[in-house]
Amino acid sequence: MSDNHEVTSHHFDVLKGIKTHKIIYPIIIGLCVVGWMLWKEFDPNAFKAIEWNGWVIFGISFAIIMMVMRDFGYMLRIRILTDKKLNWKQAFNVIMLWEFTSAITPSAIGGTSVAVFYVHNENLSYGKSTAIVLATSFLDELYFALAFPILFLFIHPIDLFSIGNHETVKHVLSFSNELFYIAIVGYTIKVLFCALVFYGLFVNPRGLKWLLLSIFKMPILRKWRIQIKKVGDDLVTASQEMKGKGLKFWLKAFGATIVSWTSRYWVVNFLLLAFFFVHEHFLIFARQLIMWIIMLVSPTPGGSGFAEVVFSRYLGDFITIPGLIISLALLWRIITYYPYLIIGAFVFPKWVKSKIKHKETEINQ
Repeated sequence: MSDNHEVTSHHFDVLKGIKTHKIIYPIIIGLCVVGWMLWKEFDPNAFKAIEWNGWVIFGISFAIIMMVMRDFGYMLRIRILTDKKLNWKQAFNVIMLWEFTSAITPSAIGGTSVAVFYVHNENLSYGKSTAIVLATSFLDELYFALAFPILFLFIHPIDLFSIGNHETVKHVLSFSNELFYIAIVGYTIKVLFCALVFYGLFVNPRGLKWLLLSIFKMPILRKWRIQIKKVGDDLVTASQEMKGKGLKFWLKAFGATIVSWTSRYWVVNFLLLAFFFVHEHFLIFARQLIMWIIMLVSPTPGGSGFAEVVFSRYLGDFITIPGLIISLALLWRIITYYPYLIIGAFVFPKWVKSKIKHKETEINQ
């Protein structure tokens, strides 16, 4: 059996564990957390303070448009990275499958582990598919790596990492807030990952492969050495695929990345604007970037439950009607998270029927 068939068979086995019925788990987790928070803090009088008018519809509509722009940016990027070998329908399927897998797995794992298989089954070589997935991961982490320090040029650290009223310590950064430490750890992980992928893709893939294999010779890590060898092989293959790509190519791909992530953050800005007069749009945007870094450590599928808590605590300062905090957290997740569960539940079975069964036949031949 060829190596390519072995790879396909491996990913097919992984995909067997992805069941559409698993969408119920993150939904239950998220709704249970929100239900508990509502039980503790819900204030029916808060809704009486809302003036339900066209401005509310405008804000919510543009929040939804921002999510559409986010997916458009991802679809545009994968078309750029594949040299437009994927049409818009194929790009839509890959992105929705990728997001669906991310939505039903812990945030620290995400859908990247099987994303290569999704791309590969749109008639691209395994090497090309590996290169594309690694490139998307690199561009995503590069966005965070660049944006995080830029924030401090415009916003004082106390405004990013302190919750509530801190008028008396405007020029002193308190290290008592655990969010600061979580954000620093998350950012460090992202920078290290970005640096490793850059070195492996563009500088010395074989050198990085050798380094990883050397590290995983240690007794405590030896049991993962086979998997690390596969990672090293993927890096070498991906590097060969990405050689010769010019600056214009990468600028376009990174531009699409900026559109995608920036649009995602603007969802909350428009959502808050629907109900309140918002003064500090850039600070809200900046806190979301920190919030997504914090969510890197979430152990639940798609950050369910954890995301709602972080939203309520980290963005609650901007919600002038306290009784609406939990309701807005739920609305935020309805716009940014639950649609992928629903769309994926329809797209995934259809994709499995058209792609996986064909590959299984090839493997068994």
